Amino acid sequence: MRLHAADAELTVLPDEGCRISSLRTGGTELLRQGDDFGSFLMVPWCGRTRNGRFRNGETFHQLPNDGAAAPHAMHGTVREQPWKTVSAEQRSAAFVCDLGDPWPYPGRVTQLVELAEDGSAVTLTLGVETAGPSFPAQVGWHPWFLRRLSPGGPDAEIGFTADWQEERGGDHIPTGNRIDPRPGPWDDCFGMPDGVHVTLTWPGELALTVTSPSPWVVVYDMQPEAICVEPQSGPPDGLNSHPRLVTPLEPLELSTTWSWRPAPETQTA
Repeated sequence: MRLHAADAELTVLPDEGCRISSLRTGGTELLRQGDDFGSFLMVPWCGRTRNGRFRNGETFHQLPNDGAAAPHAMHGTVREQPWKTVSAEQRSAAFVCDLGDPWPYPGRVTQLVELAEDGSAVTLTLGVETAGPSFPAQVGWHPWFLRRLSPGGPDAEIGFTADWQEERGGDHIPTGNRIDPRPGPWDDCFGMPDGVHVTLTWPGELALTVTSPSPWVVVYDMQPEAICVEPQSGPPDGLNSHPRLVTPLEPLELSTTWSWRPAPETQTA
């Protein structure tokens, strides 16, 4: 499904986990291409859940381990499920997906995708509702932004200010200690109490800013082809360390906006 607004075009694939496979502005592709890339959803947990185990009250649950991240469970379940299209217009669309096995609780996930009328931004909104008892959950996005927008073009520069960095253990899961932010490369979670605000700048080409009301973001820049800026409702292993209950009266909802503008040329002395 393609959405359009001014010179922006976004392609979302409901049958492939509601993944955004392409985001173009002025004919320039912003996302890494391929079945494992674009931008996928992380629901009902984000990143790794330690050993695939989490607790809801006094009940422990075992999630299937991800092959690449074993013995941990990785990135939720809905990225591999087909979604239903609820509504679709020229620059917005809404989608829904049921939660179920291997997730132990019934529920529903919704995503709303909205391009700004002037084609300068996209806003994504995720929601999780329970269809039974309360349960802990997380939501987030995992976009793969291209490191270079054009062959031989400049590498993207990452700009952000964080109050802290979650200390990363050898298993790539936060240890629970908060440390001063360190220079990259990163596969790390950062705390931004006033909300996520991260800018990627391709000098002379484009600047893209990722914002979200959430205080949590993972930045991953360890691959030469792309950079990931991942707003999420809690840190990796958050089902255990920062559980957020989805109740019949209180669903979980989070949004992120990606906005872009031309970038100035690099200033030289």
